[in-house]
Amino acid sequence: MKKAQILFEQDDHRWFAISRDSERPNYLIDTNEYVISNTGEALITNPGGLEIFPAVFSAVSTVIDPRLIQSMFASHQDPDVVSSLALWLEFNPEMKCHISELWVTSVPHFGGKAETMSPIADLGREIVVGSAHLNAIPAHYLHSPGCFHLYDPLAKILFSADIGSALLPEGNSNLFVTEFDRHIRFAESFHKRWMGSNTAKRAWCEKVASLKIDMICPQHGSVYAGEDVERFINWFDELHVGLF
Repeated sequence: MKKAQILFEQDDHRWFAISRDSERPNYLIDTNEYVISNTGEALITNPGGLEIFPAVFSAVSTVIDPRLIQSMFASHQDPDVVSSLALWLEFNPEMKCHISELWVTSVPHFGGKAETMSPIADLGREIVVGSAHLNAIPAHYLHSPGCFHLYDPLAKILFSADIGSALLPEGNSNLFVTEFDRHIRFAESFHKRWMGSNTAKRAWCEKVASLKIDMICPQHGSVYAGEDVERFINWFDELHVGLF
């Protein structure tokens, strides 16, 4: 079962992490989903694949009414990101999917219609959830040619999709990184192979280093908080990527 844990709460603005599916088959990569709620509306990031929809939906239901989720943010087009789209649309046919304009004719193969897609132009844009104003930050070629991250200036949280992801050994249940040097060993080979451009990587590092970030929340692995945010950005900036 996945479990929901609160990351941030201020008045009616909250972030929840949906993580650590202990009953997940070992042939599926583990994923983190995040729910942002504000003034009676919510958004879910990278809601996951078809196979894990029941676990995600069940965990979400323990912390908020799922009917509050009016939209999803899909960082890119991968099946572990958004192949559960059709099931979410069965629950709420009006749900919108914020995604790069590059993928608006590909992702409907998972479900939905043209009006389901809420395209994001290459330079990014604002996404409103209730009264909260979030920002879609470009992360193209890291690893998808049309990829975005989601920054919340109020919570000072960056949802970083595959950047920061670590393929942790079975049994690791830590929501937060506790030993950076040990943790980053499980991230290194993933980033070298899956991140395709050193130029794009440098641009991303310069952009996020200019933001006020208390937490970097990746799609796989543990959350970087406090001093580990800067440690990760510096580590990634120095890493040579795009290696076969």
